[in-house]
Amino acid sequence: MLFVVEELLQDFSGLTLGTAILASFVGAVVSRLLGGQGLNLSNVGLLQTGFSIQDLPFLILLGVLSGLLGRLFSQGIMASLTFYHRLQALRFPMRVGLAGMVTGLVGAAVTVAAQDNTGLWEFLVTGDASWSVIAIAFVTKFILTLVAYGSGAPGGIFAPALVLGSALGCLVSFLAQTVHGWLDIATDTLTSGNTTTYALTGMGAFFSAATRVPITAIVIVFEMTANFNLVLPLMIGSGIAHVITDRTSSSSLYQALLARQGIHLNPDPLDHNPWEHLTAEDLMQPRVETLSAQMTAKEALQAFSQSHHRGFPVLDQGKLVGIVTQTDLSDSTQSRSGGKTLADFMTPHPVTVSPEDSLSQVLHLLNRLKISRLPVTEGNKLVGIITRGDIIRAESDQVSGRLTETGPGAIASYGAYRTRAPALGEGRLLLPLADGEGADLLLDVAIALARHKNYELECVHIIAVPRNVPPSEAVVDLKPAQKLLARATAHSQAASVLLHTQIRISHNAAQTLLRVIKVRHIDMVLLGWRRTPKSPVPLAGSVVDTLLLQAQCPVVVVHPGLTERRSRWLIPMAGGPNVQLALNLLPALIAIAPYPSFSLCYVATTPQKQRQDHSQLLTAARALETQLQRPVSTRILHNTNVAEAVAQLSRQDRSDVIVLGVSREGLVSQVLKGNIPLEIAQLSEATLILVQQAEGSG
Repeated sequence: MLFVVEELLQDFSGLTLGTAILASFVGAVVSRLLGGQGLNLSNVGLLQTGFSIQDLPFLILLGVLSGLLGRLFSQGIMASLTFYHRLQALRFPMRVGLAGMVTGLVGAAVTVAAQDNTGLWEFLVTGDASWSVIAIAFVTKFILTLVAYGSGAPGGIFAPALVLGSALGCLVSFLAQTVHGWLDIATDTLTSGNTTTYALTGMGAFFSAATRVPITAIVIVFEMTANFNLVLPLMIGSGIAHVITDRTSSSSLYQALLARQGIHLNPDPLDHNPWEHLTAEDLMQPRVETLSAQMTAKEALQAFSQSHHRGFPVLDQGKLVGIVTQTDLSDSTQSRSGGKTLADFMTPHPVTVSPEDSLSQVLHLLNRLKISRLPVTEGNKLVGIITRGDIIRAESDQVSGRLTETGPGAIASYGAYRTRAPALGEGRLLLPLADGEGADLLLDVAIALARHKNYELECVHIIAVPRNVPPSEAVVDLKPAQKLLARATAHSQAASVLLHTQIRISHNAAQTLLRVIKVRHIDMVLLGWRRTPKSPVPLAGSVVDTLLLQAQCPVVVVHPGLTERRSRWLIPMAGGPNVQLALNLLPALIAIAPYPSFSLCYVATTPQKQRQDHSQLLTAARALETQLQRPVSTRILHNTNVAEAVAQLSRQDRSDVIVLGVSREGLVSQVLKGNIPLEIAQLSEATLILVQQAEGSG
């Protein structure tokens, strides 16, 4: 339970703890009812454990060695996975067989390596073996664990890490006993240099180094032994090992394994708490409406009536001298103090913050003083104002994932350039072009779709500017964007496709595109999805993700592959309107492919599913053959991991393009079911085309 909370979730809230405790309790009860004993070292309680002050330097050494070797163990696991991944020609049974052969050969030559984990534990904690045998056991177990895990063979990391830690602790105990002998220190192995104590301390320290969970490591070993004498040595060894690995690596072994699959449960603290690095300058409104200190109450009342603001900074000769609110103005009118100026009833010397002040400081002042706005000043010069509304708006944007930049509320985008063609098409296809990377492929796909459906093509380039700069006032260079749109013009003219172009300056590209879709009556959107490293939350908050979730028209996303070939096409079948839309678009898409060949596949996770969907797959293949006038092959795959099966088939068949229908699922569903498009994109070198039907359309 502690391992899940400390390592995977890093959340000790009541909900998380309660759920983890309940799950652990039910699992433990069921295991005991079925006769399971778990990692039980209760017989260690019959052995003597001890700890003295002379052991302190050696326990520190054990912690350091565990930290360094635990880090090496983690790197070895990742290197083993990479090695086996490159052996793509070997199927899973062959990889496991290879690991088994290596293990068998080593076990035949080194008998101690053939023992199971429980046998090795008992062998190590009793201290009956010589240091040379234990050293051999450590090295062989270390290497064979890497060989086995990378192949995919069941065996895990948990138990091997504990055994390796035991062996390392035994070796350090022998060193301690030898040094004590050299120094002629009168010791008793029951209280100093105790092999059992060092072996069990090594278990916790090495496990802590590999998984970065020192509290869990201490509790695990203590729970297996129920020996209070081990708590202090475990704290020393595990704590030092954790410090060493924390300084030499950015993530634990389990975090690295999840990241390899595109899952990032524990992001960087700044990513997890985006407010940590924000300052007043990031959220303030630089355009501030102000009033003059010489303004009369009547004039101030008129200013309030024409504005939605409930308070104004008051300036005198360009310097901030006070702040006036609706309450102040109401009090002045009730007192009938005619002829008085704002200087008479404003709040003088208002509390201010500087642009460099942190957001936590701003929130502290707003809460402590019970106010709703703070002027931002540099000396006596007013440079902006920050309100509770600015902070709430930024938090809403961050939670919803709709905006990629914090700051004051975004305003409408500004059209800096546009061209219009005759509106003679039966619809419009929107193509946002960000830069020249992948533009030719996107233009080819866009023109193929536009010609097939008799659509006009709408190319948009968006120039992003900071929130504190109004789009209409931003100074930008339009030449790169105009060159990019000129390429689009050349492609469309060669294909006789009507083209509209525009350049917009905006605070947020996704919201601007949604506005363009509405205003320009867009019937389909084509987006480019760049081949980038794995992201913490796949596509979340990006332009692609926002349009997939919110666009009220079909969306096609193109993820360029590592090859420029476009001949071999693979279409995974899963049913639903998105797959049907993908099949309907194939006659248009094949215009970008010379002499294309097609293959439909279905991933059956159970034998029942195979029987149910085989006939449906054949029906779809026959319909597609009639539509394309080309042969279509079919494949049934057996795998519980859909993405892995599709990617493996694409490598075997050397597929150039994968066309995939995607659904409009949220982050919770992605976490539970896995983000199949992202996994396929990471595992395959083919170009990936995602197709999504509009919400509610058939």
